[in-house]
Amino acid sequence: MNTHKIITAFAVFALFISLCGCTPDKTADTESCSKEIFAMDTYMTVTAYGENAEKAVNEVLEEIKRLDDLLSAGNDKSEISILNKNGSASLSDDSRYLYEKADRIYRETGGAYDITILPLMKLWGFQDGDPSLPTDRDIKNTCQLIGADRLIYNDGRLTLGKGQSIDLGGIAKGYTGDRIMQIFEKNNISSGIISLGGNVQCFGKKPDGSLWRCGITDPDHPEDMSKLAGTVSTSDKAVITSGGYERFFTDKKSGRTFHHIMDPKTGFSADSGLISVTIVSSDGTLADGLSTACFVMGQQDSVSYWRSHRDEFDMILITDSRKILVTKGLEGVFSSGNDFEIID
Repeated sequence: MNTHKIITAFAVFALFISLCGCTPDKTADTESCSKEIFAMDTYMTVTAYGENAEKAVNEVLEEIKRLDDLLSAGNDKSEISILNKNGSASLSDDSRYLYEKADRIYRETGGAYDITILPLMKLWGFQDGDPSLPTDRDIKNTCQLIGADRLIYNDGRLTLGKGQSIDLGGIAKGYTGDRIMQIFEKNNISSGIISLGGNVQCFGKKPDGSLWRCGITDPDHPEDMSKLAGTVSTSDKAVITSGGYERFFTDKKSGRTFHHIMDPKTGFSADSGLISVTIVSSDGTLADGLSTACFVMGQQDSVSYWRSHRDEFDMILITDSRKILVTKGLEGVFSSGNDFEIID
């Protein structure tokens, strides 16, 4: 990871200074506005088309800042940080929605997605951007703090177990994408697309009426956008990817590589046989959580889960042997220069 780059970018964009390109046109539907921002520890790009494009994008940037201030576990003044410090709090509407969605994913995936993972992320150093391999003893002790089933939720108030802390970051960007779609709709945007780190979400179709084409990163060439694992053509959907190639380090002593997607049960980086999971869904919050959960669960359990919930999402799995598996709902809209298998 390039920690220096992240810190520098945050310093430049912390006050949410944005780069703006708003292009009016004689035809209202072709007016466009695109802005960039650094928030939620990632670069974000928002583009809208329509008569109210600039107004909508400005509202979006305000909403991103509001949600970042509210939900960031790394911000001492955020609602989540205050909850972690006090051990109990009444949740705002946004946090309540996210907790309830996270709780559902946790229970349905057997704990593969767990918002109480924060102590492990801190132990490994992924929270502060300086990762290293902890001792087995420290991992074992920290795992005793993990388990969303120990949280007590009653009438909007959340109480943590002793020593626990939570992080909603695993679904916050997906939720932010959903909120942006609502802002686009309110402003009668005709077409739009957002990129929030590894999250892409499309509003309607492209201005020319064609589908948006969303690239799926090749885990072996994550920095080279000319080498993609494939593309998905879609509209009104979120396309969200989790991969072990995003944040990782190699331990100098053992030579082993570890990534940031933790398995709550083992306390180590998930080792499920998958190196990339992409979820495609009209529900960005769900897609965000499931991209992590399926990565942890592995191929067999993920496919089984999809078969029970195929009306809610589709997915693209890339195994550590570089096999690409695509669920039936994406047949005809997923394309790749590599061989892939359709799952039904």
